[in-house]
Amino acid sequence: MKKTSTRLADGRELIYYDLRDDTVRDAVDRRPLDRTVTTSEIRRDPLLGDSVAVASHRQGRTYHPPADECPLCPTRGERLSEIPDSSYDVVVFENRFPSLAGDSGRCEVVCFTSDHDASFADLTEGQARLVLDAWTDRTSELSHLPSVEQVFCFENRGAEIGVTLGHPHGQIYAYPFTTPRTALMLRSLAAHKEATGGENLFDAVLERERAGERVVLEGEHWAAFVPYAAHWPYEVHLYPKRRVPDLLALDEAARTEFPQVYLELLRRFDRIFGEGEPPTPYIAAWHQAPFGALAEFDGVTRDDFALHLELFTIRRTSGKLKFLAGSESGMNVFINDVPPERAAERLREVASS
Repeated sequence: MKKTSTRLADGRELIYYDLRDDTVRDAVDRRPLDRTVTTSEIRRDPLLGDSVAVASHRQGRTYHPPADECPLCPTRGERLSEIPDSSYDVVVFENRFPSLAGDSGRCEVVCFTSDHDASFADLTEGQARLVLDAWTDRTSELSHLPSVEQVFCFENRGAEIGVTLGHPHGQIYAYPFTTPRTALMLRSLAAHKEATGGENLFDAVLERERAGERVVLEGEHWAAFVPYAAHWPYEVHLYPKRRVPDLLALDEAARTEFPQVYLELLRRFDRIFGEGEPPTPYIAAWHQAPFGALAEFDGVTRDDFALHLELFTIRRTSGKLKFLAGSESGMNVFINDVPPERAAERLREVASS
């Protein structure tokens, strides 16, 4: 992997990640852009104890442009985009309309390929490995920023999810706090450790799931399963079999196998609802240990946390979406229409030949 860092016309950082070490990246951003001004602010809810990012400048962000005006495609002739070069493998750049900025963290865009009509599932294993290496590198770099406590790499795919740009891409949020979902995991981890005299909850969950009926696929170094209490109609958790706290700690064997397992998982997601259906909308979310102090979670260290990816779709059946209504949105109590055992069975049925 070759890494080349440059600056866009408004001062934002852009980084090329290339498969070839001899690739030269010297294209200049020719757009007449003013320096980006953001108004991101973090406000803490005194009743719930969580935080909300207020970012009014995002109201003006690019929304469903035609394909020939996509800002994530490479620059071609006089059609100027966010990527100055005429081609690329993987690109990461600071979001022009970030939810988090400055002392409130940082937001980045990750373009998986220059092919506008592709998806992550269409990548080769080499391209998928390059994305993994980019996620890892950005996790390392962002973790050293003084305002950052947790790094979240994720992909939203599909208009049903709310994606405003169709080009295959994901995002990275670098939060100035530990997110509420991670905090819940850490509290459960601490409670289980104390109740069992030291047993790790993530290890126990993985062992139980691998021995049960909800395994979707398994390699030498990774295991994918539908969790016992899945929140979403089709939800899969992907764990490295050797517990590590973050992407940085994955060994070479796990990194090598990851593209094989993950690409197969994504391709099965696109076959859940049968031939002729539009691509399955999904969210793919990496859960990594926070980089800040964990003193509030009794007896828990970063090494107790287990890196894993959660992949889920909001489509519950052909032509129907799972909406977060009263119970989910009002009380955070999910109601799942698809039994997890049936979801796992379906995902095994659509295995590629």
